[in-house]
Amino acid sequence: MNYDELVKKAIEMTERSYAPYSHFHVGAALLDKNGNVWTGCNIENAAYGPSNCAERTAVFKAVSEGVREFAAIAIVGGPEAQDGSVAIQDFCPPCGVCRQVLSEFCDRDFKIVLANGKGEQKVFTLAQLLPESFSL
Repeated sequence: MNYDELVKKAIEMTERSYAPYSHFHVGAALLDKNGNVWTGCNIENAAYGPSNCAERTAVFKAVSEGVREFAAIAIVGGPEAQDGSVAIQDFCPPCGVCRQVLSEFCDRDFKIVLANGKGEQKVFTLAQLLPESFSL
């Protein structure tokens, strides 16, 4: 699967996002090393702490099914438009918590693909976005 296809799946996931508080919708598509894609969206909660990011939703779905080897993730996000659709504008990098979760299951050369509303992509390695990760 190429990055364009992965980004398309991430965009689709923004429509499933549950973001009644921030009105910011995020979708993620995680490619495992067997070529399967695991998707996720952000899921908010009024208490904020129990909220979950799109990236972690995708990782946790895969890990809960026994998958622990990954090649890449595409992440997109944007604010809710007046009509309720998602207006993907800028790049949406993963938060620090998601970067740490990715470091638990992914190699340092794992690819993180960010896309904006203009169809542009930026590709980073996990090592670039989390240079001094914590691990045991």
